Amino acid sequence: MSSSADRRDEVPEGIPSTLDWVVMCADMATVHAAQRYACIVELWDDAIADARRREEPVAFVERSVRLEVAAALRITEHAAGRLMGVGLALLRRYPQVWEAMSRADITETHATIIVDGLDQLDDVTAGLVAEVLSLAEELPTGPFRRTMKRIVDREQEATLAEQHAAAVAHRHVRVDAGVDGMAWLTAHLPAVEANAIAGRLTAIAKTLDSANDERTLDQKRADVFGDLLLDGETDALPENARGIRPTVAITVPALTLLTGDGPAAQVDGVGPIPLDKARELCGAASGWMRVLTHPETGVVLSVGREQYRPPADLRRLVTWRAARCMAPGCGIPADRCDLDHTTDWHHGGTTDANNLAPLCRGHHTLKHQSDWQVRAKPGGALEWTSPAGRVYLVTPERRIPTFTTDPPGPPPF
Repeated sequence: MSSSADRRDEVPEGIPSTLDWVVMCADMATVHAAQRYACIVELWDDAIADARRREEPVAFVERSVRLEVAAALRITEHAAGRLMGVGLALLRRYPQVWEAMSRADITETHATIIVDGLDQLDDVTAGLVAEVLSLAEELPTGPFRRTMKRIVDREQEATLAEQHAAAVAHRHVRVDAGVDGMAWLTAHLPAVEANAIAGRLTAIAKTLDSANDERTLDQKRADVFGDLLLDGETDALPENARGIRPTVAITVPALTLLTGDGPAAQVDGVGPIPLDKARELCGAASGWMRVLTHPETGVVLSVGREQYRPPADLRRLVTWRAARCMAPGCGIPADRCDLDHTTDWHHGGTTDANNLAPLCRGHHTLKHQSDWQVRAKPGGALEWTSPAGRVYLVTPERRIPTFTTDPPGPPPF
């Protein structure tokens, strides 16, 4: 195949490439979307003003405008209502976000993520808006959505324990009729347990890979789910599928664990959990990867080695550091990815944390079978260079600590 540099050289300097036109068109679509929100809000304001001018009740104005927008755009009233709600939030509550969108500094998706996140909070400061807007201008939508969730969780930490206790009281299981002889079995559970159950189903399902088994992973998970609940045992499964238990990573700031003060404990894929639950998990049986972090820097202090299972500690630490596939914008969890040597083993690459990164199967294949170039950067980051010459830096979600010895000299006490 031809190299990326060869194809770039084919485009005269100063002439936009095809990819440049793609980006410019996307930016114009974002600018037009921002203006669409402004026009919808103006239409709404005009309808309210007209109703008041005629001394008519305004109770049905919102519904009338919603139908007007839906009919004009050939969309559902629900979709029209969504446009009106997001537009009102951007123009009235978060004008800085609308301005950034109108300059194409962020995409429409970034803007809606911000609205949906900040609207969950009772108190939104200008500093908080500036913080999330800065991140939106930097991150792809997938990582930004996860970051936004963490920020919302952080702002809600003060009432986390009370909210969780009230929510747990509403746990339940129900069956809803489906079609064609099917049904939905829904369990409303604490998020930690729900993710652990899903993790065990996936781990068992992945062992069922015989040559004659044509089931998809989802179908295998559903079959394992039924077998475990109906029979309560795994004797019918292959030997390597028995005894599988989920592994859930819980990150607890050391200061929080010891004193009760500090940032909330976090469970991968779940978010913050109450301190009592974190303490319970940190002393629980196998299946939990316990990680203590420095109260100021957030770097790892200790990984519970008594929880060790294959893969080895290095794989677990690199997977924990990245949390997701390390390709630009990919959101596939790291524990479902291949662990790739950034510099290939056959080209002198080493097996260490600085040269290992999780890549989902698709991006792993793309890295080795296309003109994309990947280089390892300090701190576990990866620099991806596209065939068009664009450079994307993907940083892991956590950091691995650097340990140093004390300088020589007398003890401090």
